[in-house]
Amino acid sequence: MEHLLEANGIKMYFGGVHAVDDVSLFVDTNETLGIIGPNGSGKTTFFNALTGIYKPTGGTFIFEGKDITGKELDKMAGLGIARTFQNLRIFHALTVKENALIGQNLNIKTSFLDNMLHTRKFKEEEQKAADLVEDALTLVGLKGMDQEIAGSMPYGQQKRLELARALMCEPRLLLLDEPTAGMNSVEAQELMELVAKIKEEKKISIILIEHNMKVMMRVAQRIVAMDNGHKIAEGLPAEIQTNEHVIRAYLGGK
Repeated sequence: MEHLLEANGIKMYFGGVHAVDDVSLFVDTNETLGIIGPNGSGKTTFFNALTGIYKPTGGTFIFEGKDITGKELDKMAGLGIARTFQNLRIFHALTVKENALIGQNLNIKTSFLDNMLHTRKFKEEEQKAADLVEDALTLVGLKGMDQEIAGSMPYGQQKRLELARALMCEPRLLLLDEPTAGMNSVEAQELMELVAKIKEEKKISIILIEHNMKVMMRVAQRIVAMDNGHKIAEGLPAEIQTNEHVIRAYLGGK
């Protein structure tokens, strides 16, 4: 069976620091894979290697049967991969709609001439973008807020906006790097319920990095645990909860 994404023996070295060391994993279509581990375990570095922010020292990433190892971040949207970041990366002075539309820019299929002459192709792409914005904002609970200035919104709504922008890429694989960071328990639960809803409605796969274990155990179908750059365990949530290596590395106890 061909997996949607395969990571084979990924290494990411910075001099003598082995931030990611021989990590292999996979995610299937319409599956949520969780990645857990203590700070410094290599989770975000793995994401950065996958999305082209870093070029892996070794190993390969195979997406839908194609080698995407080392491809630049701006190529990922066209491949069907989108991500959010642990720290918000919205444009505070722009409106909600303008922020969301940025996620569509890399997928616009018009030429300079189309844009200048407002050709039929230009109008079709413009309408498609408008429809995608309305759908994305409705899905994340920001319907009717398209003209709000992003920087004036509460933190939780800004997180939803970043998620909407990622959806504008029409991804088949969505990478979420600690989406509930900075949220209280109620906000975190609501956001992860939203993520689960998006997965089912859009039929997409998700790789999720998250420190909130209660949230992770409810949302993820499988979990990979990392520590010191290595994969130390992989399995169902119930299996990971009782894994001795995970308990020792992540919780610091027996």
